[in-house]
Amino acid sequence: MFGRLLYRDGTWAVLLLLPNMIGFTLFTLFPVVASFILSFTAWDMLTPIQWVGLQNYKELLHDETFVKVFWNTIYFSAVSVPLSIVISLFLAVALDVGIGGKKFYRAAYFLPVISSMVAVAVVWQWIYNPEYGALNYFLSLFGVKGPSWLTSTVWAMPAVIITSVWKGLGFNMLIFLAGLQSISHDYYEAAEIDGASWMDKFRYVTVPLLTHTTFFVTVMAFIHSFQVFDAVFLMTQGGPARSTSVIVHYLYENAFMYFRMGYASAMAYVLFFIVLVITLIQFWRQKKWGSY
Repeated sequence: MFGRLLYRDGTWAVLLLLPNMIGFTLFTLFPVVASFILSFTAWDMLTPIQWVGLQNYKELLHDETFVKVFWNTIYFSAVSVPLSIVISLFLAVALDVGIGGKKFYRAAYFLPVISSMVAVAVVWQWIYNPEYGALNYFLSLFGVKGPSWLTSTVWAMPAVIITSVWKGLGFNMLIFLAGLQSISHDYYEAAEIDGASWMDKFRYVTVPLLTHTTFFVTVMAFIHSFQVFDAVFLMTQGGPARSTSVIVHYLYENAFMYFRMGYASAMAYVLFFIVLVITLIQFWRQKKWGSY
């Protein structure tokens, strides 16, 4: 009886999991394995596949464009991740206090997260317009002449970073807000008894008790920043002079414009290795994060 019941439950479990396993195999596992094999080949989707071994990886080391987009990606991550974490944390702290309209502000800050990147890019392109954009008009009120944001090799990347940070701010803010609401008010009451100011409570109570939340947000933010593509593609298409081109954008060009599928696959696995190393370092440092 028990054996038949176990067999029946096991059969139903397999049947219920089967659609998901089929989807995972066809749309995740197979592409991962296929792209890994392609990274050792030369294929333009028209001619037969040629095995080239490690040639694609060797070529990446001498590809000046890849080196440039690699450092552009580092620049994007190094600026956008800390900026996003700091701003979202302070917004979460501000919304955690007893102010009116908290639900409205939470929804307003989260709205860009669920908005289409196409719509966001169009709005921000108008804001950055050097002639009639809102940003340069605002700067002109203070006697400052605004630059040509998206056509300047200096200001194009900061403009893309600002847009990306603004769009993802609400997600990190809600994660921090959930972490803040899990902190017992007893800690703050004890700090007030000891005469702690609001800054002392933030520094010695809030920040240490949010270390695990901050760790999660940091890991996710770094992974997302290294995979940025839509903002670059829609706002600047990697220009001017590849000043905003990042690894995923260059990968897209090689795969779907130059049809160098093997080279693009090799680039994808280099990106995977970079993200993996950074994530492992963050997990290795997690012990220190959790020691506060």
